[in-house]
Amino acid sequence: MRPSATYRVQLRPEFTFADAADRIPYLRRLGVGALYASPVLDATPGSTHGYDVIDPTRARPELGGEDARRDLAKRLRDAGLGFVVDIVPNHMAVEVAKANPWWWDVLRHGPGSAHADYFDVDWRRGRVLLPVLGDDADVAELRVDGDELVYYEHRFPIAPGTGEGSPQEVHARQHYELVGWRRGNAELNYRRFFDITTLAAVRVELPDVFHATHGEVLRWVAEGDVTGLRVDHPDGLADPGGYMRMLRAGAPEAWLVVEKILHPGEDLPQSWPVDGTTGYDALREITGLFVDPDGEAPLTELARSLGQPVDYHEVEDRARRLVTDRILVAEVHRIAALVRGVEPEAAQGAVAETMVAFPVYRSYLPEGEANWAAAIAAARAARPDLTEAIDALDFQVREDPHGELATRIQQTSGMVVAKGTEDTTFYRYTRFAALNEVGGSPNDFGASVDAFHAMAAAREAGWPGAMTTLTTHDTKRSEDVRARLAVLSEVPGEFAAAVRRWTARHGIDEPSLNLLAWQTLVGAWPITPERLRDYLDKAAKESKLRTTWTDHDEEFERAVAAWPDEVLGDADLAAEVEAFVARVREPGWSNSLAQKLIQLTAPGVPDVYQGTELWDFSLVDPDNRRPVDYALRAALLEEIEGGWLPPVDSSGAAKLLVVHRALTLRRDSPELFTGYRRLHAEGPAAAHVVAFERTGLVTVATRLPVGLAEGGGWRGTVLPLPAGEWTDAITGTAVTGELSEMLARYPVALLVRGES
Repeated sequence: MRPSATYRVQLRPEFTFADAADRIPYLRRLGVGALYASPVLDATPGSTHGYDVIDPTRARPELGGEDARRDLAKRLRDAGLGFVVDIVPNHMAVEVAKANPWWWDVLRHGPGSAHADYFDVDWRRGRVLLPVLGDDADVAELRVDGDELVYYEHRFPIAPGTGEGSPQEVHARQHYELVGWRRGNAELNYRRFFDITTLAAVRVELPDVFHATHGEVLRWVAEGDVTGLRVDHPDGLADPGGYMRMLRAGAPEAWLVVEKILHPGEDLPQSWPVDGTTGYDALREITGLFVDPDGEAPLTELARSLGQPVDYHEVEDRARRLVTDRILVAEVHRIAALVRGVEPEAAQGAVAETMVAFPVYRSYLPEGEANWAAAIAAARAARPDLTEAIDALDFQVREDPHGELATRIQQTSGMVVAKGTEDTTFYRYTRFAALNEVGGSPNDFGASVDAFHAMAAAREAGWPGAMTTLTTHDTKRSEDVRARLAVLSEVPGEFAAAVRRWTARHGIDEPSLNLLAWQTLVGAWPITPERLRDYLDKAAKESKLRTTWTDHDEEFERAVAAWPDEVLGDADLAAEVEAFVARVREPGWSNSLAQKLIQLTAPGVPDVYQGTELWDFSLVDPDNRRPVDYALRAALLEEIEGGWLPPVDSSGAAKLLVVHRALTLRRDSPELFTGYRRLHAEGPAAAHVVAFERTGLVTVATRLPVGLAEGGGWRGTVLPLPAGEWTDAITGTAVTGELSEMLARYPVALLVRGES
């Protein structure tokens, strides 16, 4: 059941099923069509996100358990709202081994466990390696406690009949081997989620495993409690298409969207029986509208002058090679061992080179064959010395596109691309951080209006039920931070001069992080030293240039940690930053309102991430999981419902007005939100407006507001409207095509035929 729009909430022990249920009256008034929840199955104790599932057969007790889940579902149903649940088919958490009953049983009984096939373990290589030891020689710290082997806070089961002797002797007889944590990347013999050894991959391609892991959620769907499902990380699955077909068979009427990251120009596999993606493609298209292409050269020169590499493809290539050579070594070795007739070293090189060369996350052979062919061709060109090995790899994969070799290299290529590009390159190539977003391409400096309209029309024609988004729990920065940063492309000279001055006073001794830090300070201002410190610590480690999560440069980390206090404590510099923010703040608000209205009214099903109905200047997780002040939002909404038209100011109430009007109209008059036609403005400022018609509805949004103001405003520019009388649903006033009048109060308008 496709909702009119969704509202994403992050459930956690501090925000439970009952807390979500208490927000239903507010969400109904806001205009939402469905509550969209983060994972609700039982997760690692204390988890703040829920993606570390430990038991998929029950609702999470820390959220209130089954009774509270049922109550939430009933209250949503009574309010006429749908319930969309995030599911995690790719992996389960094994960090606390005893908390996961299936994993515990596998460790106790080994290949003889009833759940041995549930996890993607390479039993051919012997015992399960558990990289938990501080040092391989640290087994002296082992002790036996009843039928458990204990290493500090870690507990592991002792197999029946093997508990006699010293802890070391007992350890040697188990179905698992405790090893040093550094051995995980190179020797691990179970598939994991990216490089996270505490998240073990699950084999949902097997029907019995699928039903065991999905039975409870599909029961909720069958009983009408859940109306939609969001599928996390499908690219890690052995057979994403087959999985989607099993899921659709179990939930024939549900709205299904998948977290498939599409690169520019890439399409969702047409054989998947789903409604679309979770919307990162729409985020990229919409954000690009507000980036001025004239800002590219000055911002590139700023990055170059500060010592940052500006060849994007070179930076990305190095980052991906770091992943194959140091982080996912175990995965490369496991895949290479399947290549017949090739020496191990050559096979490993061929596998790594091919995954580095992928133009998209993965192929889905036979679908996506062109992407596979492109990766093979690029690998051959980069490593002619490995031609024979690459040819052998290519032949075997094409010979059996559903075999183990083809399966493993396809499900691992996405890990290389995501880890190498999103989680590394995006923190190294920081020329213009507004573009460094999931599904984005920082090398493409914005998007044309023509390209946006073409993609919006294509979505309406092919995937009208796809989700669209501007902020998620995984975005590197919130929509309002990006909207403000987009203004920098309109004032690149001013920003470059400011950054050079600021760097001379308090620069960070690593060019990429230095430039990212100043953009972050401007984009998220005002920000506390604590939030900025946490963000920069994560950014420094993700870039893997001067320090990492595992190999620390403590002196550098101390310098980074001290930077926020140094900058914010420098009164003169802080005043300069504040003055610059004042220069871009109002254009940033304009961009925020414009991109939000476009997202809420364009083809697709829009999602509003928790709290972003007001200005929200959050950074990457966990910053974006901070508590939301719903009392404030409810109070402002009550004033808006009473007829208040708030000013565009720091309160963010103007954004709440736009969200409320668009969502309510979308829910109550769905017939207006069909079809798609581009509208053209005429006049000297025509390039500063984006407009389109649905069916009896017209969206109008301002773009590049600094250039508009510097050019003298609208200056008689008009938007010829389709026949009929038109009223702005945001302000309730009748309008003509004169943009100076239509957009006098707000930089956006939502027009409907007749009286509002």
